[in-house]
Amino acid sequence: MEGLVIKKNANLFSVEECKTKQVVKINASGKTQASGIYVGDRVFYSDVIEKVLPRKNLLIRPPLANLDKLFIVLAPTPKPDFVLIDKLIVYCFVKGVEPYVVVNKTDKASQTFVKNLKKIYNKVVKCLFVSAKNGQIEQLKDHIEGICAFAGQSAVGKSSLINCLFSQQVAQVGDLSKKIGRGRQTTRLVQLFACNKGYIADTAGFSMLDLSLVAELEPRELSAYYPDFLEARAKCKYRSCLHENGEDCGVINATGQGQITLERYQNYLKILNELKSHKKY
Repeated sequence: MEGLVIKKNANLFSVEECKTKQVVKINASGKTQASGIYVGDRVFYSDVIEKVLPRKNLLIRPPLANLDKLFIVLAPTPKPDFVLIDKLIVYCFVKGVEPYVVVNKTDKASQTFVKNLKKIYNKVVKCLFVSAKNGQIEQLKDHIEGICAFAGQSAVGKSSLINCLFSQQVAQVGDLSKKIGRGRQTTRLVQLFACNKGYIADTAGFSMLDLSLVAELEPRELSAYYPDFLEARAKCKYRSCLHENGEDCGVINATGQGQITLERYQNYLKILNELKSHKKY
């Protein structure tokens, strides 16, 4: 049978059968266990897990396979960290995850704030506008499909949004397993919970995502993950252009002409410098 690993506790796995949604708790064969099994893996199983099907991605911190969507939450307060947001977007593109920018606390957002966000990201990702306080989360709920997770700064309302999605009070993002699972957890576990047309990954890890994973990139590769740079990159005189300086750079010229937002370009330079420092480029 084919199933989805929705929970892992040591060497015991909870697997949801794809058709019936029945959950069984089983072990893995020695060979399969040795190769590694993660929450989010799709597997073939009988009395034990016999085979892990090919993955679309694998995240090590937090340990999760086959993530489909990442909801990057921000709000008018605290002030958005746009470099962090851009890092998360790049991370998603690198890992084959669909990113969304979710603007919470829209009841407190000014028209200028909303207009500026749309200006920055309308060529990059889909933006969803919600208010957990007012229960206005329809845009978010409609996009829960596949395996999903949340990320963002502290105090932007990730927990409140999850409260709304599950109609329960959750103390913090990583406490879903305590509130709607099968008992109190004594260790930090990644677990999937059914929600709408998909699953929410219960993991606090994305709140403090190990962004050093982005450092897998070479500096010259970074601009490829900026879709709003695509047309301008083609106008660079040199294929090796890092878009840092020079009159022959299409990206710099496009930024000067307002075709690329200054915020996105400045964030690109900050991340580029981090990569160069990491690589001792």
